[in-house]
Amino acid sequence: MADSSLDFNYPSPLAGYENAPPLPDARTDDGKSYVNPPTGVLSPAYEKFVEPLDNGRRGGFDVHIYYFQNNPEQTAYARELWERIRREFPELRIYTFWDRPIGPHPVAMFEVNLFTPAQFGAFIPWLVVWRGPLSVLVHPNTTEEDVHEMERELRNHTDRAIWLGDKIPLDVGRFKSLVAAFKRVDV
Repeated sequence: MADSSLDFNYPSPLAGYENAPPLPDARTDDGKSYVNPPTGVLSPAYEKFVEPLDNGRRGGFDVHIYYFQNNPEQTAYARELWERIRREFPELRIYTFWDRPIGPHPVAMFEVNLFTPAQFGAFIPWLVVWRGPLSVLVHPNTTEEDVHEMERELRNHTDRAIWLGDKIPLDVGRFKSLVAAFKRVDV
């Protein structure tokens, strides 16, 4: 569960479907899954990230691949993985191979940006197989205009984050203090 000390709002996932007809209770032949009425069109989420994900220059998702910089085996594996990603996915934005903690990231890492649902759909399953002993944070980049940038960053790195492997506690204190300072000024 998300940190209950973070006071985020959650709009209804059924917004826009308020007047839709009831769904059938019929099950498919497997007896476990439900029959869903066909619409004849795929969700637009197959082609473009849903709002408020960033479909622009920053990209919809950041992928942080962590390794313990004092562990020679993890460092070697991370460097090889970084090179493999650069060779196999040259269309992705692949950042510096950091040899120390940086920002809210408590151990060394490198970052990859994903710009389309197709890239996400190809890269994340690939990474599930190839991440080896490393932990991975996948977080969205959102663009809500009515939310302070640091509040967006806090939520994106915590409440909306996805982890592959062991979750590594981030140092989000800077985000929290800037959000608190913004709220004091805004009052």
